[in-house]
Amino acid sequence: MHHPISNTAVLGAGVIGASWTALFLAAGCRVDVYDVADNAEKSVRDYVERAWPTLTELGMTENGNPDNIRFFSDAASAVKEAEFIQENVPERLPIKHALFQEIEPQLAPEAIVASSASGLMVSEMQQGWKDPSRFLLAHPFNPPHLIPLVELLTNDKTADGVMEAAEAFFKQVGKVTIRVNKEVPAHVANRLQAALWREAIHLVEDGVASVEDVDTAVWAGPGLRWAAMGPHRLFHLGAGEGGMEEFCKRYGDSFHRWWDDLGDVKLTPELVTKLMKGVQKESGGKTPLEGSNDRDALIVAMLKGTKGLR
Repeated sequence: MHHPISNTAVLGAGVIGASWTALFLAAGCRVDVYDVADNAEKSVRDYVERAWPTLTELGMTENGNPDNIRFFSDAASAVKEAEFIQENVPERLPIKHALFQEIEPQLAPEAIVASSASGLMVSEMQQGWKDPSRFLLAHPFNPPHLIPLVELLTNDKTADGVMEAAEAFFKQVGKVTIRVNKEVPAHVANRLQAALWREAIHLVEDGVASVEDVDTAVWAGPGLRWAAMGPHRLFHLGAGEGGMEEFCKRYGDSFHRWWDDLGDVKLTPELVTKLMKGVQKESGGKTPLEGSNDRDALIVAMLKGTKGLR
């Protein structure tokens, strides 16, 4: 059994850190925030204010207090009272290593430090610690206060019970976790979306379909199913009583042919320009902020519609 955590810290309060802050506050935690930016406090408070109505709509703020937050100009002070620390500083190893060296002497013995890193390896980041036993990867999907997924990764340098304690904390704040059992670049979910995007780009580059129609093919087709279940289980359901084995018998040759024909693309300046023009046309003149608001409203509607079904 793991006791509920009430004191947290967020190190690095950009878009990801501010979103984590909103989530932790909504769950009833105190959040101590560190960021070097001069406008960090205003930026984070504004973000929390914008996110709070959405979190309330999702029923996630019943125990929360958006003002239960403190700001610090040095990371060591921010972590002193924290039981769980979420680190989100820029993904450059020298910056992360310097931060870890600064905070390590001030950590409580049982405190856990989790990194949001999407592109760095745990083994690389552990080199910034004298004792990395309380450190792990906890990679979210943006925005963390809305998208449930957190990918967790430890290794043989991690202390017993740290993974389980992290899982308990993220469950406490409303997240869904998976365990990444082997260290690979981009973990799990980013690799999956990278594979899809590569083929989406190839279809545009090869003239098969427009940017807008490729996007429509995803959200109006398999994207709806993926929001309900993952690909393995969906295909298991795709061939009746025979399940996955029957599905592979029926469609294996077709998938082999499709896989052999998938594209291998590079983001050249010319291709980036083509994609940019495509998404601008698809967006209908909306700014990225307006598009983000539309995205979040759709995510909230889907979360509300599926609440209690899992």
